[in-house]
Amino acid sequence: MTIRHLTFALAAAALSTSAVAQPISPKVQARIDRILKRTPLIDGHNDVPWELRENHGSRVEGLESGSDRRDPPMMTDMARLRAGRVGGQFWSVYINGTITGDEAVRTTIEQIDTAHRLIAAYPQHLTFARTADEMVRVHRAGRIGSMLGIEGGNQIGGSLAALRQFYSLGARYMTLTHNQTTVWADAGTDEPKHDGLSPFGLEVVKEMNRLGMLVDLSHVSAATMRDAIAASRAPVIFSHSDVFALNPHPRNVSDDVLRLLPANGGVLMLTFVPGFLDPKVWTWAQNRLGEEARLKARFPYSKAEVEAGLKAWETANARPPVNVAAVADHVEHAARIAGHDHVGIGADLDGIPYGVEGLDSADGYPLLLAELIRRGWSDANLAKLAGGNVLRALRGAERTAAAMEAEPASMAALPAMK
Repeated sequence: MTIRHLTFALAAAALSTSAVAQPISPKVQARIDRILKRTPLIDGHNDVPWELRENHGSRVEGLESGSDRRDPPMMTDMARLRAGRVGGQFWSVYINGTITGDEAVRTTIEQIDTAHRLIAAYPQHLTFARTADEMVRVHRAGRIGSMLGIEGGNQIGGSLAALRQFYSLGARYMTLTHNQTTVWADAGTDEPKHDGLSPFGLEVVKEMNRLGMLVDLSHVSAATMRDAIAASRAPVIFSHSDVFALNPHPRNVSDDVLRLLPANGGVLMLTFVPGFLDPKVWTWAQNRLGEEARLKARFPYSKAEVEAGLKAWETANARPPVNVAAVADHVEHAARIAGHDHVGIGADLDGIPYGVEGLDSADGYPLLLAELIRRGWSDANLAKLAGGNVLRALRGAERTAAAMEAEPASMAALPAMK
């Protein structure tokens, strides 16, 4: 998710500058490679399709290597995915959460088209996968299995028919909200309207279960999380969130919700967004937004004066650095509370303007695994984190869909809005 609107701008502005990470020893790298040869490293969230739409005319060419030299630079290309040992990727087909109705459906189709064109443009690297078993087969063939994720319930335009068609086009999860509360689900960064999920929202979850589409609870309110976990017959995921206990950010997941994951089978995929990882970065971001508002009030007709003032403020108030240890802290906390069977990785690359030191591009994943090795993680638990857990969740969703195969498609509709 790129800098999309004011709610997310706080976190986006809060991100740390990158730095050269310490090299991984050959012995540790060999261990990581052995693990990732057996189990694909599957990232839950990458925003390349939106970055291409916003800044590169939705053109998918030129991503073999060197995308970091684009204007603006990108965090992802094929060479860096390979260097990062990525074996599977969920490509987000995000659209702005303020877009609703028929326009949301049309724009989502355009983003799905971009993702399909991206995958087709690099057949030596990427292959479309529609099931967990296909993801594994693609990885064994030496390519990166690719699935799609819808990043906001607004994208179905209130239509379960649209949801079904998005599934047929390859979407294997849907985030129930983005930053904005929808007409059927409360977001974590907006005013609640439903105390979680509305009756139609519960019907959405049921239809996702029937299809075999994972319910993604990143972005949603705590009440929506609890409602969805209670309602879902299949494992849920959080495609890109961190833990509330280490940073009380509304995009993070509290311990009481983490404790619900074992019974559900769900997975929290930890993200690399510094503002979600470190409360000092979040505080810095809020202060920066306050300074920006002050400058805009003082110079309402001069963008140049505002930019110059912000640059001076940033020079005097450096962004707090965030490194791989902070991500590992969140991973370990989630594993302690929910268990090692319920953690994964969802970096949110190309949805953020800066990243964690050493994890600010698609080649950085081994650094996180190396840090966890340093902390004593076993090969089995590293494999679960890397991709084993999300594969299990996918298979759980597929089994639920098979069990519900005889049930007809839901014809539920949103109640008329007053």
